[in-house]
Amino acid sequence: MLKPKVVVPQQFIHEHPIVRGEEFGVLCWNTQKLTETPRFQRALAGVLADFPCLFLVLQEVKLRAKDNWLLPHWSFAVAPNIQTRRSIYGVLTASQYAFTEAQARLSKKREGMFATHKSYMLSYHSLAEGGSLLVVNVHAINFVRTHQFSQEMELIKAELLEHRGPLIVAGDFNVWSRQRRLRLLQFCRSVGLKHAIMADPHHIKTYRQHPLDFIFYRDLSLQKALAIDTSTVSDHNPLYARFKL
Repeated sequence: MLKPKVVVPQQFIHEHPIVRGEEFGVLCWNTQKLTETPRFQRALAGVLADFPCLFLVLQEVKLRAKDNWLLPHWSFAVAPNIQTRRSIYGVLTASQYAFTEAQARLSKKREGMFATHKSYMLSYHSLAEGGSLLVVNVHAINFVRTHQFSQEMELIKAELLEHRGPLIVAGDFNVWSRQRRLRLLQFCRSVGLKHAIMADPHHIKTYRQHPLDFIFYRDLSLQKALAIDTSTVSDHNPLYARFKL
């Protein structure tokens, strides 16, 4: 009943490719299903005013099934993991660059506590000189054994190894144990990803002293990265990174 339909909400209205030497901001945020609330929307507008972005990589989004996305002038795609008559829930990637395509994925495993899947999104964004940037929006599976977490990460890895261009992998990885953190690091090494080390890391959401949210990248130049204190909104703070192609 809760498993989402095949149809994935999306809107592609931008045609601008990414030009070599161009800088762009990425904001990664687990929104705790608050996306439709005025408080969250005010907070997001304030963050975007202070930290200009051309990519939004959001987890735990909640949207009314029949309404438009709250930023109508952005291109976007949603990978739902739960769908009801009134709402869809999942990860959302938005950009003011062109989408070549967006592919929604569901975890193979279900989470033990709620018997629901997690979702992730692969979106491709054209480069002016050819090829594409792949942005992977991950809300990693929780409440399963470490080896099942690893199996899900291996499925993502298999898709990433097929991509030859620049890469951003960001989201809430639910690495709340040393074992999960080690598996995530192994995943990053196998794909050639670097970790965007955040300024103000004390603002990153942690559980058992393990940070949960990350931005990783490959074949891009990191200009800056920081965690932003918005603790009055979601139980996670957003991460911001600025890259140059």
